[in-house]
Amino acid sequence: MGTPEFAVASLDSLLNAGYNIVGVVTAPDRPAGRGQEVICSDIKTYALAKGLKILQPEKLKEPAFLEELKSLQADLQIVVAFRMLPELVWNMPRLGTINLHGSLLPQYRGAAPINRAIMNGEKETGVSTFFLQQQIDTGKIIFREKTPIGPEECAGDLHDRLMTIGAELIVKTIRAIESGDYPQQDQQEFLKSGEILHEAPKIFKEDCRINWNANADSIHDFIRGLSPYPAAHSELVSPEGKSFPLKIYKTLKIAGNPSEPAGAVRTDGKTSIEIAVSGGFILLQEIQLAGKRKMSVADFLRGFPLDRMWKMSLAPGTPASGH
Repeated sequence: MGTPEFAVASLDSLLNAGYNIVGVVTAPDRPAGRGQEVICSDIKTYALAKGLKILQPEKLKEPAFLEELKSLQADLQIVVAFRMLPELVWNMPRLGTINLHGSLLPQYRGAAPINRAIMNGEKETGVSTFFLQQQIDTGKIIFREKTPIGPEECAGDLHDRLMTIGAELIVKTIRAIESGDYPQQDQQEFLKSGEILHEAPKIFKEDCRINWNANADSIHDFIRGLSPYPAAHSELVSPEGKSFPLKIYKTLKIAGNPSEPAGAVRTDGKTSIEIAVSGGFILLQEIQLAGKRKMSVADFLRGFPLDRMWKMSLAPGTPASGH
């Protein structure tokens, strides 16, 4: 059971390991993009190529879907990046249902664990396999696999690494279940004394706005944690007060004590744009002006004259203050 690319690697690993996949459950096809072309999920595309049986229920409690799912007589259900299952679905197979989650549970339960871990400046994350139970992402842990987060690593890069690590962990988990020799540990056992529990709720557009009043470390982590999708955003504000929406995909942080106010632009007009913030500057590297393609700062400056009088908007409708 899965939908996006993250789930494809696990399904591929299971097939390569010789397991009999009796069915693939994924999201219904949806119209997408400006042309509203009907798009199928990454998992469906892969399953079609492999000749696997595909189920695409609108609702997981539909009697016809439940009957078809039961008829598959699966010994085990594997969930990777799908949606919340009702108990009559996850409790159906004789061995239960396991889930692969993109964090070291119990940390970062929720829909956006990869993004949130980087946004919070974590130095380590990983993947976990666990048995599903009623409350989301709370079941007993089977295995966890840790990996460091690089200081410049973005969410897209970490996603791809965890996708591969997770696919290997899924096979390890199923082999252990198959042999009847596998751990089941309560998630609380993995929490250290005094450790703060972080959640990973779904990210909405309003959550992606950059707060230039934050410090350099926080802003840098925020931007790379949202790159390449859904992407951190702000507005460039001209000396006349006109705003230009901007997505920011890649930055570097430069330590220092700027004399300029937070959000002030420092540029040579050719290859460099630096934004003054608490504790230094944020050096923009890859950006996208509304209606344009993603590009390097050097390419951007070739078509968009910029000088030190420009600023970044600090809050919705509020340009950065002057001296």
